Amino acid sequence: MAFEKILVVDDDLIIRKTLTAHLQKQHYKVANTENIADALKILQQDAFDLILLDERLPDGVGSDLLGDIKQTASSSGFVIMMSGYATLDGALQCMRQGAFDYIVKPFSLEQIDVALKRAENYDQLVRVNQYYTKELNQKSELIGQSPPMLQLKKVIRKVAATEATVLVLGENGTGKELVAGELHRLSNLADRPFIKVNCAAISESLIESEFFGHEKGAFTGANTRKPGRFELADGGTILLDEIGEISPRIQAKLLRVLQEREFERVGGTKTISVKVRVIATTNRDLLEAVHRGEFREDLYYRLSVFPIDVPSLRERGEDILLLARTFAQRFSQKHHQAFVGFTPEAEQRILAHPWPGNVRELHNTIERAVILTEPNQPIELAALHLPLPRQSAPGYGAPQGHGYPPAGIYGNYPRPGGHGEVPPIVNNGTFSANQPQQGYGYPYVGYPGHPGHFPQYPGAVPPPPATAAPYDVYSPAPQMPPEPQMPPEVPDNHSPAYPPAEEAPPEPTSKAGPQATSEADSSSELLSLEDLERRQILKALEVTEGNRAKAAEMLKISTRTLRNKINQYREEGLLIE
Repeated sequence: MAFEKILVVDDDLIIRKTLTAHLQKQHYKVANTENIADALKILQQDAFDLILLDERLPDGVGSDLLGDIKQTASSSGFVIMMSGYATLDGALQCMRQGAFDYIVKPFSLEQIDVALKRAENYDQLVRVNQYYTKELNQKSELIGQSPPMLQLKKVIRKVAATEATVLVLGENGTGKELVAGELHRLSNLADRPFIKVNCAAISESLIESEFFGHEKGAFTGANTRKPGRFELADGGTILLDEIGEISPRIQAKLLRVLQEREFERVGGTKTISVKVRVIATTNRDLLEAVHRGEFREDLYYRLSVFPIDVPSLRERGEDILLLARTFAQRFSQKHHQAFVGFTPEAEQRILAHPWPGNVRELHNTIERAVILTEPNQPIELAALHLPLPRQSAPGYGAPQGHGYPPAGIYGNYPRPGGHGEVPPIVNNGTFSANQPQQGYGYPYVGYPGHPGHFPQYPGAVPPPPATAAPYDVYSPAPQMPPEPQMPPEVPDNHSPAYPPAEEAPPEPTSKAGPQATSEADSSSELLSLEDLERRQILKALEVTEGNRAKAAEMLKISTRTLRNKINQYREEGLLIE
């Protein structure tokens, strides 16, 4: 935007008249005066985009009054100094006091035009930067107005203003990385570096170098010195995504950085100090990992200064449709289509689906549906490719209200993904055991048969005993039994935390004879390799009481492979801790 009003302050009448006439020809509104006192009076009555100010005036030195003039001027407040007694020190002093430019007399009108255009361009850049900075600060990727999301946003705003270490907890696909980005965006470090590290994607041999950097020649292939992620994040924020996947050796080194904010590069001896805020995310129950000896307890407490629980998509009610429409609009623009909407049947299925993959699953489902939908047509049920709901669950779907799962669905049992109940964070940063809410399972797993996992916070109480079996939204629809059955035995406190593998059908007894045996063999179905693999993995987890390291050793596979299989089974609906 070009300037409109310009004030000329000079005691030389010829210069005042010449500049006024020249600027008026360019359609600027120009006022002029010969001294500082009159200039201040004019500025109190009107705002000017730019001031041409002589350095020496009858009632003072322009550079001495530069600060007063800028305080009285408009928000732009550009001041160009003019001087017939120019010195390098004088010019530098004026620039330090806020002058935009410094012109030496005698000057040409072309010099004035160049300085004026430079000021206008700079003002335009400042305004554009302010606009987009404001837009960026106001724009949030956390979409949702459900009570769990409103509470989450409230907590984020509260902790973002601090420099506390934050541990973001949540199931796969809930948007933990978005929460971390929101914490950085709303903090005082928003204009500083935001460095992300995916701990699960970096091999054990390279993660130390990624964290802390390395010196030249530290190992084969280290041809140059490389700064680590902590060094790059100095003064800003570092995100340690999937922190639960790092090895005990790296855990010890990371603990030192969190405690002392210093480290050495791989192969180096110089200690490097950094000032960095740490945000970590995980889909694991780290306290349970501590109890199993898989995660250092001291590192756990260093990371969990302020834990934040991200709600699963199935807990967010009508947010599901809001997200679905938002994704549909984005993908419609991406694929050059017009978004008309969803059919009522499609909306009902979207609300009824349990979304074990959370927002990520919804995101992919909607993009696929947009691609399959004909132009200018609403997205139909068939385009979603969602499985039929096998069992009606209160809290899922529009017929049950807003879709928030009541406490009785999961209660103190692990939710799909293996997570229990969490005491909510209140304003003072502590946990309230008197206000139970569904959560990720931090800081304990509170289901029957899993003793000792109670919150370690003042005033916390153990979870109430469960009175119902865990609800499995993926189980087949109930059918009437052909005959009365005895009630199942109640498991004792040492029941395994994993569902037992299905037992094979009993073999025929010898009384049935060879013919019966042959008929049984011919009628039985062969299990696929995938089913056999699933049974073996579940059996190993049952035998080892959920110890993944021992189970992986028993199965002769890596813990990473076992973890990937467990995540796959969770997405298929198995309740695996």
